[in-house]
Amino acid sequence: MTFENITLAELERDALTEIVNIGVGRAASSLRKMIGDQVLLSIPSIEVVNQQRAARLISEREVSDLVAVRQDFAGPFSGRALLIFPETNSLELVRAVTGGELTAQEVVEMEGEALCETGNVILNACLATMANMLKRSLTMTLPEIIRGSSASLFEVDSRNASSGLVLFLYIDFAVRSRDIRGYIAMIMDIPSLETLKELLGEFIQRVVGDDV
Repeated sequence: MTFENITLAELERDALTEIVNIGVGRAASSLRKMIGDQVLLSIPSIEVVNQQRAARLISEREVSDLVAVRQDFAGPFSGRALLIFPETNSLELVRAVTGGELTAQEVVEMEGEALCETGNVILNACLATMANMLKRSLTMTLPEIIRGSSASLFEVDSRNASSGLVLFLYIDFAVRSRDIRGYIAMIMDIPSLETLKELLGEFIQRVVGDDV
């Protein structure tokens, strides 16, 4: 199976965008309860790219090192989910989540815990919504923090890099009026992405059938 076979058709992209946006809406609602303040998250578009291209998309936008929350998922389709921030944005997110009342040292000390919690909420909401709406179930590992360049996050130097594709999403946060940008990436092998396409086809058929 080649990369070209995995390109999402317009209907599939629209369906996946709708599903992920519902997940992001649920994540925003959960974060709002967690921190007691308004949270806005937006996902304007979804792309399917190879791991090298995903790394390049971030490196073209970001000059600083990156920090990511990583969770592996398994089920009918399996892979690795990443919530990625520029390092400067990650500290801003911690300040927003904690109410901005911590000292600089406390912010640094709490960064890992706050990022794990935030990442867990966002990634779980997106993946659980995808699984639910596609009528399947997924299991997820506990979140962990990783740091490095975009190339290292997407493992573009590994021997198996060419076999992985990435569902790549650019996301804007607004938390306590602070603007925070980040990225959601789901790295999957070609069989998993092919299964996802099939499940999206079934989802589209159910929606069309309901409208008839």
